[in-house]
Amino acid sequence: MPRFFMAGDISGDLIRIDGKDAEHIKVLRMRPGEALTICDGKGTDYTCRLLSTKGQSVEAEIIKTAPSEGEPTVSCTVYTAFPKGDKAETIIQKSVELGACAIVFFPSARCVSRPEGAALTKKCARWQKISEEAAKQSGRGIIPEVSVLASFESALAKASEAEMPLFFYEGETDYTIKQALETKSLYNTVSLVTGSEGGFEPSEVLQARESGMLISSMGKRILRCETAPLCALASVMFHTGNL
Repeated sequence: MPRFFMAGDISGDLIRIDGKDAEHIKVLRMRPGEALTICDGKGTDYTCRLLSTKGQSVEAEIIKTAPSEGEPTVSCTVYTAFPKGDKAETIIQKSVELGACAIVFFPSARCVSRPEGAALTKKCARWQKISEEAAKQSGRGIIPEVSVLASFESALAKASEAEMPLFFYEGETDYTIKQALETKSLYNTVSLVTGSEGGFEPSEVLQARESGMLISSMGKRILRCETAPLCALASVMFHTGNL
């Protein structure tokens, strides 16, 4: 069944769809009477029947309302230092598919890429579009926000607010992600902090520890910067019963 995020209004049992999603429905040549799913972007799905595709808007009748099945029970935010090239796009797309609620980029000492100004604004718009497309494809109930923080310190401050704040460092040999996830029986929010190419400086690891982050490893293999957040995220989803 075709799936769209709502850009319009709900009035009683009717939904009006505007903008690019209305155009997309017309491009698909959907006809009145056909079924579609419309998500409000806040975790609720509406099973609808198409009524009209005339004019600039599209109208549909709500048949059924239900929570979005694609949303995990744990809210997990991915924090990753700026990677080079198009690796950020891979991280965003796959993180959304795996169930991340948000993706945050930040600068760290070993970052080679440090987008700023107009270039960063352009990247952010593209990144959010990638998140939206991935959310549609994977049946998510929200469109995860992609954002940028100005410093490593601000990333630590935000990430440490989670009930399960994990900071991944390849130099950690004693404490694994499995051990970290087993320290609590219940948690609703998780933050995953991973580095760019080359990982983190020892001084940054010390800062993270002092901020309350749990310094963890993901095994004895060295993972690429675009692999590490996805491995961590998949581990969290499996551990919490969301895979």
